[in-house]
Amino acid sequence: MHRFYKQLSYFITIKMEIVHTIKDLQAALSVLRAQKKEVGLVPTMGALHAGHASLVKRCVAENDVAVVSVFVNPTQFNDKNDLVKYPRTLEADCRLLEECGAAFVFAPSVEEMYPEPDTRQFSYAPLDTVMEGAFRPGHFNGVCQIVSKLFDAVQPDRAYFGEKDFQQLAIIREMVRQMKYPLQIVGCPIVREEDGLALSSRNARLSAGERKNALKISQTLFESRTFAAAHTVAEIQKFVEDVIAAEPGLRLEYFELVDGNTLQKIANLEDTSYAVGCITVFCGEARLIDNIKYKE
Repeated sequence: MHRFYKQLSYFITIKMEIVHTIKDLQAALSVLRAQKKEVGLVPTMGALHAGHASLVKRCVAENDVAVVSVFVNPTQFNDKNDLVKYPRTLEADCRLLEECGAAFVFAPSVEEMYPEPDTRQFSYAPLDTVMEGAFRPGHFNGVCQIVSKLFDAVQPDRAYFGEKDFQQLAIIREMVRQMKYPLQIVGCPIVREEDGLALSSRNARLSAGERKNALKISQTLFESRTFAAAHTVAEIQKFVEDVIAAEPGLRLEYFELVDGNTLQKIANLEDTSYAVGCITVFCGEARLIDNIKYKE
């Protein structure tokens, strides 16, 4: 049953606090937990946009205390150049988060989160061996390292993740299940620009021309959903591949139709009640991901 939204009067009486250490964050949260406050967490890598804001607003509405982490996690970048170029806009991020009603921004240093190398290995095959797992070796291990660290630091009642990172959400759910974290994972719908482009921090790296080209990604997914009504999975696959290949400035890395629960390829839409198309496309130097649901 859907929870009733929490009363927001708590936020009227406090000013958002920015903390940089786990010790300070836990000290502040322990006081609130003693008052029986429920804590929600939104993990982010910063460069926040309206998609992140939607997660934060939902977290604020469904919990007494909303914690938002802003941390560019180095262990999930298999391309070090991508790590260097990832936008860092903490001051602007904090302004947005205060407007959304966040109680705490947790903005640690790399040394705070990794005082020593994290050698833990997470394996959730076959969820993490396909799609992003195949093209970005080590990526999901890094994701699980940092998300588990955040869960341990914050000990949230709920954590909020966007469905744009569809595979990541499935893997985090499995990690929570296997590690028996006592929290609820809340998946939130993709937020798009008015023209359909999925919001992404990486969109900031697009030139005006690339931004126009990138719109073809979501347009193709929407068209493929209509196309799917009278065509096979193989035909849908070819349709998407051909349309993206014909668009100047775009390079398809993969498009796969999968079961939304197992993330395994499907041969027929009739084989599952939850069919999702996941796509990754390079637009210039920016690597953009998106997905669409054919059945759910």
